[in-house]
Amino acid sequence: MNQNSPAEYDVIILGAGAAGLFCASTAAKRGRRVLVLEKANKIGKKILMSGGGRCNFTNQFVEAENFISNNPHFCKSALSTYSQWDFIDMVEQHHIDYEQRKHGQLFCVESAKEIVAMLREECEQSGVEIKTHCDLNKVASTTSDKKGNGYQLEIAQGSSEAKKLRKLGCQSLVIASGALSVPTLGGSGIGYEIAEQFNLEVTERRSGLVPFMFSDFMKPICERLSGSSLEVEISCNGQAFTEQLLFTHRGISGPAVLQISNYWHVGDEIEINLLPGFDASEWLLQAKQDKVKTQLKTFLNQKIIKSLTVELQAIWWPQQAEIPLLEFSDKQLRSIGQQINKWQLKPSGTEGYRTAEVTLGGVDTNGISSKTMEAKNQAGLYFIGEVLDVSGHLGGFNFQWAWSSAYVAGQVA
Repeated sequence: MNQNSPAEYDVIILGAGAAGLFCASTAAKRGRRVLVLEKANKIGKKILMSGGGRCNFTNQFVEAENFISNNPHFCKSALSTYSQWDFIDMVEQHHIDYEQRKHGQLFCVESAKEIVAMLREECEQSGVEIKTHCDLNKVASTTSDKKGNGYQLEIAQGSSEAKKLRKLGCQSLVIASGALSVPTLGGSGIGYEIAEQFNLEVTERRSGLVPFMFSDFMKPICERLSGSSLEVEISCNGQAFTEQLLFTHRGISGPAVLQISNYWHVGDEIEINLLPGFDASEWLLQAKQDKVKTQLKTFLNQKIIKSLTVELQAIWWPQQAEIPLLEFSDKQLRSIGQQINKWQLKPSGTEGYRTAEVTLGGVDTNGISSKTMEAKNQAGLYFIGEVLDVSGHLGGFNFQWAWSSAYVAGQVA
Protein backbone atom coordinates (compact mmCIF):
# COMPACT_ATOMS: atom_id res chain seq x y z
CA MET A 1 0.00 0.00 0.00
CA ASN A 2 1.42 3.41 -0.77
CA GLN A 3 1.85 5.78 2.15
CA ASN A 4 -0.94 8.10 0.93
CA SER A 5 -3.54 5.34 0.88
CA PRO A 6 -5.79 5.45 3.96
CA ALA A 7 -5.75 2.32 6.06
CA GLU A 8 -9.50 2.27 6.71
CA TYR A 9 -11.91 0.31 4.50
CA ASP A 10 -15.53 -0.69 4.74
CA VAL A 11 -14.75 -4.25 3.66
CA ILE A 12 -11.50 -6.22 3.51
CA ILE A 13 -11.57 -9.58 1.75
CA LEU A 14 -8.87 -12.19 2.26
CA GLY A 15 -8.35 -14.10 -1.00
CA ALA A 16 -8.58 -13.08 -4.65
CA GLY A 17 -10.05 -16.30 -5.95
CA ALA A 18 -13.52 -16.88 -7.40
CA ALA A 19 -15.45 -16.14 -4.18
CA GLY A 20 -13.26 -13.23 -3.04
CA LEU A 21 -13.30 -11.34 -6.32
CA PHE A 22 -17.02 -11.77 -6.86
CA CYS A 23 -17.84 -10.73 -3.31
CA ALA A 24 -15.62 -7.67 -3.72
CA SER A 25 -17.40 -6.39 -6.82
CA THR A 26 -20.81 -7.15 -5.30
CA ALA A 27 -20.05 -5.19 -2.13
CA ALA A 28 -18.39 -2.31 -4.02
CA LYS A 29 -21.47 -1.88 -6.22
CA ARG A 30 -23.33 -0.97 -3.02
CA GLY A 31 -20.88 1.89 -2.53
CA ARG A 32 -18.65 0.07 -0.06
CA ARG A 33 -14.92 0.80 -0.06
CA VAL A 34 -13.41 -2.63 -0.66
CA LEU A 35 -9.86 -3.99 -0.47
CA VAL A 36 -8.90 -7.52 -1.54
CA LEU A 37 -5.70 -9.03 -0.17
CA GLU A 38 -4.11 -11.98 -1.99
CA LYS A 39 -1.00 -13.78 -0.80
CA ALA A 40 -0.07 -15.15 -4.25
CA ASN A 41 1.58 -13.19 -7.05
CA LYS A 42 -1.60 -12.96 -9.12
CA ILE A 43 -5.36 -13.26 -8.78
CA GLY A 44 -7.58 -16.19 -9.74
CA LYS A 45 -4.87 -18.86 -9.91
CA LYS A 46 -7.23 -21.77 -9.27
CA ILE A 47 -9.71 -20.43 -11.85
CA LEU A 48 -6.96 -20.35 -14.48
CA MET A 49 -6.07 -24.01 -13.86
CA SER A 50 -9.63 -25.29 -13.67
CA GLY A 51 -11.36 -27.36 -16.33
CA GLY A 52 -8.13 -27.97 -18.20
CA GLY A 53 -7.71 -24.20 -18.59
CA ARG A 54 -11.30 -23.74 -19.80
CA CYS A 55 -13.00 -23.23 -16.41
CA ASN A 56 -16.14 -25.27 -15.75
CA PHE A 57 -17.73 -22.15 -14.23
CA THR A 58 -21.17 -23.56 -13.36
CA ASN A 59 -23.71 -26.24 -14.21
CA GLN A 60 -27.17 -26.01 -15.75
CA PHE A 61 -28.60 -28.35 -13.12
CA VAL A 62 -27.76 -27.10 -9.63
CA GLU A 63 -29.49 -28.77 -6.68
CA ALA A 64 -28.67 -29.01 -2.98
CA GLU A 65 -28.05 -32.74 -3.62
CA ASN A 66 -24.93 -31.77 -5.61
CA PHE A 67 -23.24 -30.59 -2.39
CA ILE A 68 -21.73 -32.32 0.63
CA SER A 69 -21.99 -30.75 4.08
CA ASN A 70 -22.79 -31.78 7.64
CA ASN A 71 -25.85 -29.56 7.14
CA PRO A 72 -27.23 -30.46 3.68
CA HIS A 73 -29.78 -27.62 3.86
CA PHE A 74 -27.27 -24.83 4.48
CA CYS A 75 -26.46 -24.18 0.81
CA LYS A 76 -30.08 -23.84 -0.34
CA SER A 77 -30.68 -20.18 0.56
CA ALA A 78 -27.57 -18.81 -1.18
CA LEU A 79 -28.03 -21.03 -4.25
CA SER A 80 -31.60 -19.79 -4.70
CA THR A 81 -30.67 -16.13 -4.05
CA TYR A 82 -27.93 -16.18 -6.70
CA SER A 83 -28.47 -19.04 -9.14
CA GLN A 84 -26.48 -20.49 -12.04
CA TRP A 85 -28.70 -18.47 -14.39
CA ASP A 86 -27.61 -15.23 -12.73
CA PHE A 87 -23.96 -16.06 -13.29
CA ILE A 88 -24.63 -17.22 -16.86
CA ASP A 89 -26.26 -13.83 -17.51
CA MET A 90 -23.10 -12.06 -16.39
CA VAL A 91 -20.92 -14.31 -18.57
CA GLU A 92 -23.15 -13.47 -21.55
CA GLN A 93 -23.04 -9.73 -20.78
CA HIS A 94 -19.25 -9.93 -21.01
CA HIS A 95 -19.58 -11.72 -24.38
CA ILE A 96 -17.74 -14.82 -23.22
CA ASP A 97 -18.41 -17.81 -25.47
CA TYR A 98 -19.26 -20.95 -23.53
CA GLU A 99 -20.33 -24.48 -24.33
CA GLN A 100 -22.34 -27.16 -22.57
CA ARG A 101 -20.72 -30.55 -22.11
CA LYS A 102 -22.29 -33.68 -20.66
CA HIS A 103 -24.18 -33.56 -17.37
CA GLY A 104 -24.94 -29.84 -17.87
CA GLN A 105 -21.37 -28.66 -17.34
CA LEU A 106 -20.62 -25.20 -18.77
CA PHE A 107 -17.09 -24.36 -19.95
CA CYS A 108 -15.46 -21.37 -21.62
CA VAL A 109 -14.91 -22.07 -25.32
CA GLU A 110 -11.64 -20.12 -25.33
CA SER A 111 -9.96 -19.84 -21.94
CA ALA A 112 -10.44 -19.60 -18.18
CA LYS A 113 -8.56 -16.30 -18.46
CA GLU A 114 -11.84 -14.78 -19.68
CA ILE A 115 -13.54 -15.51 -16.34
CA VAL A 116 -10.64 -13.94 -14.42
CA ALA A 117 -10.71 -10.92 -16.78
CA MET A 118 -14.47 -10.58 -16.24
CA LEU A 119 -14.08 -10.63 -12.45
CA ARG A 120 -11.19 -8.16 -12.63
CA GLU A 121 -13.24 -5.83 -14.84
CA GLU A 122 -16.24 -6.03 -12.48
CA CYS A 123 -13.92 -5.11 -9.60
CA GLU A 124 -12.25 -2.24 -11.48
CA GLN A 125 -15.56 -0.76 -12.57
CA SER A 126 -16.83 -0.69 -9.01
CA GLY A 127 -13.60 0.70 -7.52
CA VAL A 128 -12.25 -2.37 -5.73
CA GLU A 129 -8.59 -2.24 -4.70
CA ILE A 130 -6.65 -5.50 -5.11
CA LYS A 131 -3.23 -6.10 -3.55
CA THR A 132 -1.16 -9.24 -4.23
CA HIS A 133 1.91 -10.56 -2.33
CA CYS A 134 0.12 -9.94 0.98
CA ASP A 135 0.64 -12.21 3.99
CA LEU A 136 -1.65 -11.82 6.97
CA ASN A 137 0.32 -11.60 10.21
CA LYS A 138 -2.57 -11.08 12.60
CA VAL A 139 -6.17 -10.00 12.87
CA ALA A 140 -8.06 -8.67 15.86
CA SER A 141 -11.59 -7.54 16.56
CA THR A 142 -12.07 -3.95 17.67
CA THR A 143 -15.13 -2.21 19.01
CA SER A 144 -16.00 1.47 19.00
CA ASP A 145 -19.12 3.32 20.04
CA LYS A 146 -19.52 4.86 16.61
CA LYS A 147 -18.95 1.92 14.31
CA GLY A 148 -19.76 -1.13 16.36
CA ASN A 149 -17.56 -4.13 15.65
CA GLY A 150 -14.55 -3.70 13.41
CA TYR A 151 -11.29 -5.42 12.60
CA GLN A 152 -7.62 -4.49 12.66
CA LEU A 153 -5.23 -6.39 10.41
CA GLU A 154 -1.47 -6.45 10.18
CA ILE A 155 -0.14 -7.59 6.83
CA ALA A 156 3.29 -8.03 5.29
CA GLN A 157 3.24 -6.86 1.69
CA GLY A 158 5.80 -7.22 -1.09
CA SER A 159 8.35 -9.74 -2.28
CA SER A 160 10.08 -11.90 0.31
CA GLU A 161 13.20 -9.70 0.27
CA ALA A 162 11.35 -6.44 0.82
CA LYS A 163 8.19 -7.02 2.80
CA LYS A 164 6.59 -3.99 4.45
CA LEU A 165 4.32 -4.19 7.45
CA ARG A 166 0.99 -2.38 7.09
CA LYS A 167 -1.89 -1.88 9.50
CA LEU A 168 -5.40 -1.88 8.07
CA GLY A 169 -8.84 -1.43 9.52
CA CYS A 170 -12.32 -2.41 8.32
CA GLN A 171 -15.90 -2.77 9.45
CA SER A 172 -16.48 -6.08 7.65
CA LEU A 173 -13.91 -8.84 7.18
CA VAL A 174 -14.65 -11.55 4.58
CA ILE A 175 -12.64 -14.77 4.62
CA ALA A 176 -12.40 -16.14 1.06
CA SER A 177 -9.04 -17.82 1.58
CA GLY A 178 -9.97 -21.16 0.04
CA ALA A 179 -8.90 -24.39 1.69
CA LEU A 180 -6.09 -26.94 1.83
CA SER A 181 -6.37 -28.34 -1.70
CA VAL A 182 -3.61 -27.66 -4.26
CA PRO A 183 -1.20 -25.67 -2.06
CA THR A 184 0.82 -24.70 -5.15
CA LEU A 185 -2.17 -22.59 -6.23
CA GLY A 186 -2.49 -20.89 -2.86
CA GLY A 187 -4.34 -23.46 -0.77
CA SER A 188 -3.84 -22.93 2.95
CA GLY A 189 -5.52 -23.34 6.31
CA ILE A 190 -5.49 -19.69 7.36
CA GLY A 191 -9.28 -19.41 7.10
CA TYR A 192 -9.67 -22.20 9.66
CA GLU A 193 -7.20 -20.48 11.99
CA ILE A 194 -9.22 -17.26 11.84
CA ALA A 195 -12.45 -19.17 12.47
CA GLU A 196 -10.98 -20.86 15.53
CA GLN A 197 -9.56 -17.54 16.76
CA PHE A 198 -13.14 -16.22 16.86
CA ASN A 199 -14.49 -19.36 18.55
CA LEU A 200 -16.09 -20.93 15.49
CA GLU A 201 -16.04 -24.70 15.12
CA VAL A 202 -14.16 -26.28 12.21
CA THR A 203 -15.20 -29.76 11.08
CA GLU A 204 -12.78 -32.55 10.21
CA ARG A 205 -11.17 -31.96 6.82
CA ARG A 206 -9.93 -34.32 4.11
CA SER A 207 -9.12 -34.15 0.44
CA GLY A 208 -12.00 -34.49 -2.03
CA LEU A 209 -12.35 -34.89 -5.80
CA VAL A 210 -9.02 -36.68 -5.70
CA PRO A 211 -7.43 -39.75 -7.41
CA PHE A 212 -6.98 -43.08 -5.59
CA MET A 213 -3.70 -44.92 -5.08
CA PHE A 214 -2.99 -48.63 -4.52
CA SER A 215 -0.21 -50.44 -2.70
CA ASP A 216 -1.37 -54.04 -3.37
CA PHE A 217 -1.51 -56.15 -6.55
CA MET A 218 -3.34 -53.28 -8.31
CA LYS A 219 -0.35 -50.93 -8.29
CA PRO A 220 1.63 -52.68 -11.08
CA ILE A 221 -1.61 -53.26 -13.00
CA CYS A 222 -2.40 -49.54 -12.92
CA GLU A 223 1.18 -48.74 -13.97
CA ARG A 224 0.83 -51.00 -17.02
CA LEU A 225 -2.60 -49.56 -17.89
CA SER A 226 -1.55 -45.93 -17.28
CA GLY A 227 -3.24 -43.63 -19.79
CA SER A 228 -6.07 -46.08 -20.61
CA SER A 229 -9.64 -45.07 -19.84
CA LEU A 230 -13.16 -46.49 -20.05
CA GLU A 231 -16.65 -45.63 -18.84
CA VAL A 232 -17.62 -47.38 -15.62
CA GLU A 233 -20.08 -47.13 -12.77
CA ILE A 234 -18.22 -46.71 -9.49
CA SER A 235 -19.88 -46.95 -6.09
CA CYS A 236 -19.05 -46.62 -2.39
CA ASN A 237 -21.10 -46.08 0.75
CA GLY A 238 -24.42 -45.96 -1.07
CA GLN A 239 -23.32 -43.44 -3.73
CA ALA A 240 -22.68 -44.26 -7.40
CA PHE A 241 -21.42 -42.35 -10.45
CA THR A 242 -21.22 -43.40 -14.10
CA GLU A 243 -18.34 -41.59 -15.79
CA GLN A 244 -14.88 -42.17 -17.25
CA LEU A 245 -12.22 -43.95 -15.21
CA LEU A 246 -8.57 -43.27 -16.04
CA PHE A 247 -5.69 -45.52 -15.03
CA THR A 248 -2.57 -43.68 -13.83
CA HIS A 249 0.89 -44.82 -12.78
CA ARG A 250 -0.21 -44.32 -9.15
CA GLY A 251 -3.72 -45.76 -9.32
CA ILE A 252 -7.01 -44.58 -10.81
CA SER A 253 -8.41 -41.16 -11.62
CA GLY A 254 -10.93 -39.64 -14.05
CA PRO A 255 -14.33 -38.07 -13.32
CA ALA A 256 -15.92 -41.25 -11.90
CA VAL A 257 -13.10 -41.72 -9.40
CA LEU A 258 -12.95 -38.05 -8.39
CA GLN A 259 -16.70 -38.05 -7.72
CA ILE A 260 -16.70 -41.18 -5.56
CA SER A 261 -13.62 -40.07 -3.61
CA ASN A 262 -15.87 -37.59 -1.77
CA TYR A 263 -17.71 -40.53 -0.18
CA TRP A 264 -14.72 -42.82 0.49
CA HIS A 265 -12.89 -43.18 3.81
CA VAL A 266 -9.65 -45.00 4.53
CA GLY A 267 -10.29 -48.75 4.68
CA ASP A 268 -13.42 -48.64 2.49
CA GLU A 269 -13.76 -50.79 -0.59
CA ILE A 270 -14.97 -49.34 -3.86
CA GLU A 271 -17.00 -51.30 -6.41
CA ILE A 272 -16.45 -50.86 -10.14
CA ASN A 273 -18.94 -52.02 -12.75
CA LEU A 274 -16.92 -52.34 -15.97
CA LEU A 275 -20.11 -52.75 -18.03
CA PRO A 276 -22.67 -50.36 -16.50
CA GLY A 277 -26.28 -51.20 -17.30
CA PHE A 278 -25.28 -54.56 -18.76
CA ASP A 279 -25.51 -58.05 -17.21
CA ALA A 280 -22.10 -59.58 -17.96
CA SER A 281 -23.01 -63.04 -16.59
CA GLU A 282 -26.02 -63.39 -18.90
CA TRP A 283 -23.96 -62.18 -21.84
CA LEU A 284 -21.19 -64.75 -21.22
CA LEU A 285 -23.63 -67.63 -20.63
CA GLN A 286 -25.45 -66.74 -23.85
CA ALA A 287 -22.10 -66.73 -25.70
CA LYS A 288 -21.43 -70.25 -24.41
CA GLN A 289 -24.87 -71.35 -25.63
CA ASP A 290 -23.99 -69.84 -28.99
CA LYS A 291 -20.83 -72.00 -28.95
CA VAL A 292 -18.39 -69.09 -29.18
CA LYS A 293 -15.00 -70.65 -29.92
CA THR A 294 -12.76 -67.64 -29.31
CA GLN A 295 -10.88 -67.19 -26.06
CA LEU A 296 -12.78 -65.39 -23.31
CA LYS A 297 -10.30 -62.50 -23.40
CA THR A 298 -10.90 -62.01 -27.14
CA PHE A 299 -14.67 -62.13 -26.65
CA LEU A 300 -14.55 -59.50 -23.88
CA ASN A 301 -12.56 -57.18 -26.15
CA GLN A 302 -15.87 -56.34 -27.85
CA LYS A 303 -16.88 -54.30 -24.81
CA ILE A 304 -13.78 -53.85 -22.63
CA ILE A 305 -10.47 -52.33 -23.74
CA LYS A 306 -7.91 -54.97 -24.75
CA SER A 307 -5.19 -53.89 -22.35
CA LEU A 308 -7.59 -54.31 -19.42
CA THR A 309 -8.87 -57.75 -20.48
CA VAL A 310 -5.26 -58.99 -20.49
CA GLU A 311 -4.95 -57.90 -16.86
CA LEU A 312 -8.34 -59.33 -15.86
CA GLN A 313 -7.40 -62.68 -17.38
CA ALA A 314 -4.24 -62.79 -15.28
CA ILE A 315 -6.28 -62.15 -12.12
CA TRP A 316 -9.49 -64.11 -12.72
CA TRP A 317 -8.88 -67.01 -15.13
CA PRO A 318 -5.11 -67.53 -15.64
CA GLN A 319 -5.46 -71.33 -15.88
CA GLN A 320 -8.05 -71.09 -18.67
CA ALA A 321 -6.24 -68.43 -20.70
CA GLU A 322 -5.80 -70.66 -23.75
CA ILE A 323 -9.15 -72.48 -23.85
CA PRO A 324 -12.20 -71.29 -25.85
CA LEU A 325 -15.10 -69.64 -24.07
CA LEU A 326 -17.46 -72.55 -24.70
CA GLU A 327 -15.24 -74.85 -22.56
CA PHE A 328 -15.69 -72.71 -19.43
CA SER A 329 -18.19 -74.05 -16.90
CA ASP A 330 -21.38 -72.09 -16.32
CA LYS A 331 -20.19 -71.46 -12.75
CA GLN A 332 -16.90 -69.97 -13.97
CA LEU A 333 -18.62 -67.68 -16.49
CA ARG A 334 -21.18 -66.56 -13.93
CA SER A 335 -18.40 -65.76 -11.44
CA ILE A 336 -16.36 -63.81 -14.00
CA GLY A 337 -19.49 -61.94 -15.09
CA GLN A 338 -20.25 -60.99 -11.51
CA GLN A 339 -16.70 -59.71 -11.04
CA ILE A 340 -16.97 -57.63 -14.22
CA ASN A 341 -20.14 -56.01 -12.84
CA LYS A 342 -18.87 -55.81 -9.24
CA TRP A 343 -15.08 -55.53 -9.21
CA GLN A 344 -14.22 -54.82 -5.57
CA LEU A 345 -10.97 -52.97 -4.85
CA LYS A 346 -9.50 -51.38 -1.74
CA PRO A 347 -7.48 -48.19 -2.39
CA SER A 348 -4.57 -47.65 -0.01
CA GLY A 349 -5.30 -43.93 0.03
CA THR A 350 -5.76 -40.87 -2.14
CA GLU A 351 -3.19 -38.55 -3.67
CA GLY A 352 -4.12 -36.05 -0.95
CA TYR A 353 -4.34 -32.28 -1.02
CA ARG A 354 -1.54 -32.03 -3.59
CA THR A 355 -3.96 -32.90 -6.41
CA ALA A 356 -7.36 -32.66 -4.68
CA GLU A 357 -9.79 -30.28 -6.37
CA VAL A 358 -11.61 -29.53 -3.11
CA THR A 359 -11.29 -29.83 0.65
CA LEU A 360 -14.15 -31.67 2.32
CA GLY A 361 -15.20 -30.19 5.65
CA GLY A 362 -14.30 -26.72 6.88
CA VAL A 363 -15.84 -23.94 8.96
CA ASP A 364 -18.91 -25.46 10.62
CA THR A 365 -22.03 -24.03 9.01
CA ASN A 366 -23.89 -24.21 12.35
CA GLY A 367 -22.02 -21.06 13.34
CA ILE A 368 -22.76 -19.20 10.08
CA SER A 369 -25.93 -17.51 8.77
CA SER A 370 -27.08 -19.31 5.63
CA LYS A 371 -28.62 -16.07 4.32
CA THR A 372 -25.58 -13.78 4.72
CA MET A 373 -22.53 -16.01 5.45
CA GLU A 374 -21.90 -13.90 8.58
CA ALA A 375 -20.63 -15.57 11.74
CA LYS A 376 -23.50 -15.79 14.24
CA ASN A 377 -21.23 -15.02 17.20
CA GLN A 378 -19.07 -12.33 15.57
CA ALA A 379 -20.68 -9.36 13.78
CA GLY A 380 -18.95 -8.27 10.59
CA LEU A 381 -17.02 -11.53 10.06
CA TYR A 382 -17.98 -13.53 6.95
CA PHE A 383 -16.85 -16.84 5.46
CA ILE A 384 -17.48 -17.71 1.80
CA GLY A 385 -16.52 -20.34 -0.76
CA GLU A 386 -14.45 -23.43 -0.07
CA VAL A 387 -13.36 -22.46 3.46
CA LEU A 388 -16.87 -23.44 4.61
CA ASP A 389 -18.07 -27.00 5.16
CA VAL A 390 -19.77 -27.07 1.74
CA SER A 391 -18.22 -29.05 -1.12
CA GLY A 392 -19.74 -29.64 -4.54
CA HIS A 393 -19.59 -32.58 -6.88
CA LEU A 394 -17.39 -32.36 -9.96
CA GLY A 395 -19.05 -30.38 -12.74
CA GLY A 396 -19.04 -26.66 -11.92
CA PHE A 397 -20.80 -26.92 -8.56
CA ASN A 398 -17.89 -25.65 -6.46
CA PHE A 399 -17.67 -22.54 -8.62
CA GLN A 400 -21.41 -22.01 -8.29
CA TRP A 401 -21.07 -22.23 -4.51
CA ALA A 402 -18.31 -19.60 -4.72
CA TRP A 403 -20.54 -17.24 -6.73
CA SER A 404 -23.66 -17.79 -4.59
CA SER A 405 -22.01 -17.53 -1.18
CA ALA A 406 -19.97 -14.51 -2.34
CA TYR A 407 -23.05 -12.72 -3.62
CA VAL A 408 -25.11 -13.04 -0.45
CA ALA A 409 -22.17 -11.88 1.67
CA GLY A 410 -21.45 -9.00 -0.72
CA GLN A 411 -25.04 -7.80 -0.34
CA VAL A 412 -24.58 -7.11 3.36
CA ALA A 413 -20.85 -6.89 4.21
